[in-house]
Amino acid sequence: MIHIGAHVSVAKGWEAMGRTSLALGGDTFAFFLRSPRGGAAKEVVPEDAAALRAILTEHGFGTIVAHSPYTMNLCAVKEYVVEHAEDVFRGDLQNLEDYLPGQYLNFHPGSHVGQGAEAAIPRIADALNRLMEPGQTTTILLETMAGKGSEVGRSFEELRAILDLVRPDLQDRLGICLDTCHVWDAGYDLSDPDRVLDEFDRVLGLERLKAIHLNDSKNPCGAAKDRHEKLGQGCIGTDRLKSVATHPKLQGKPFVLETPNELSGYKAEIETVKSWFC
Repeated sequence: MIHIGAHVSVAKGWEAMGRTSLALGGDTFAFFLRSPRGGAAKEVVPEDAAALRAILTEHGFGTIVAHSPYTMNLCAVKEYVVEHAEDVFRGDLQNLEDYLPGQYLNFHPGSHVGQGAEAAIPRIADALNRLMEPGQTTTILLETMAGKGSEVGRSFEELRAILDLVRPDLQDRLGICLDTCHVWDAGYDLSDPDRVLDEFDRVLGLERLKAIHLNDSKNPCGAAKDRHEKLGQGCIGTDRLKSVATHPKLQGKPFVLETPNELSGYKAEIETVKSWFC
């Protein structure tokens, strides 16, 4: 079995995220430590974080996938944007290290904003080299992207190029989060998940694949648009998504739903995913 869950809100606190995830039938979840559009991080109450850690242990949760804001751009052209992005990354990482050690921090690699991926990739790696620390417990995940606009990370090769420039002493705390909508929109045809995973393994190494965002897509394969859809209601479809979730090489990993749903919709989708294993 996989671990399955959804994106939940931190608005009511850390323990509430665990309780919400349990009510949905999940045993992992993703969350933003601050607004997905940026801004200040929600202040963490140590006792609240401790209560969440107790829930995770008691109920055998898989690894949690925290998410940095979409607006965080480590390779922006404007230096003040980069400085803000680094402050956000540093703060999110420190909160995880202090209050939820041993989990994942996922982020979108960034947008090159016209300078080209070749110029942006070294800037992303340089930021990771300065912001990460040897011995940290948090694993940093670069997310596969759909290729919309000037996004970096639209191919496995672009992600590999970032990893290759990160210091050797940080490599054991770097991984990849594969988003099914994003890779589909980027042109990776999930009709043959074996082929996609073989390509991932050839370029990045399957040991780097730490988490999966399980989403359908409103777009045909290769559209490069990044528009998520509910499971089974998009162009990827139920059969392809099931073949990903049940793939033997992906068992034991956290799968997180980012479909356009309310909590009741997430609960139904979690039940659906679980039924694929019956």
